[in-house]
Amino acid sequence: MDESGATWHVNVVDETGSTNADLLAAAVAGAPDRSVLVARHQTAGRGRLDRTWVAPPGANLLVSVLFRTVPDHPHELTQRVALAARDAADRVAGVHAGLKWPNDLLVDGAKLAGVLAQAGVVDGHLDHVVVGIGVNVGWAPEGGARLGDGIDPLVVLDALLAAFDALPADVHDRYRTSLVTLGQQVRVERPADVLEGRAIDVGRDGRLAVLDSCGITHHLDTGDVVHLRPA
Repeated sequence: MDESGATWHVNVVDETGSTNADLLAAAVAGAPDRSVLVARHQTAGRGRLDRTWVAPPGANLLVSVLFRTVPDHPHELTQRVALAARDAADRVAGVHAGLKWPNDLLVDGAKLAGVLAQAGVVDGHLDHVVVGIGVNVGWAPEGGARLGDGIDPLVVLDALLAAFDALPADVHDRYRTSLVTLGQQVRVERPADVLEGRAIDVGRDGRLAVLDSCGITHHLDTGDVVHLRPA
């Protein structure tokens, strides 16, 4: 429960195709704000750029959250979920993660969690947002990070929801200082092109500022970021 008294409405299922897809459908059917859908196993989970995301049954936290109260900058919801997951990882497992723009969680460069938001549009207007997150708890793919053995994903969820409610009204500074992308040489892969440069800032609108080799600053809404190692 947050300071306003709003509660979470949590539903746990053994298996589904995608918690995001299910919750988007539930939103249209009238599911309340702060509805939470957890699956012990997802058969059709998706990540950024439509990548398939599948984990062994019961191993990881696979959850989506419905937000009907959408801020002026909807990306703030994904930032809040990512920050809450970061706090939960620290509290439950003592794992200290940083954020990679826009919302992945990294531990020493290895991916611990990914966040994917999808908008629900009604009559041409943004009506709600569903934010899904997959956290590697007991299992991780090759090259990934995880929280560790013997940790119940639902304990991580409880910590994540509590951490979300504890976040301040303005999370921009906290998100910015948690973003390990800043200061890094990056390659940003976009549908139409690829940009390389140094990530120098992130705006309140969520856009990443990248300074290229010609001294031009690009403000990016979307893209798949790769942190480049020094030559």
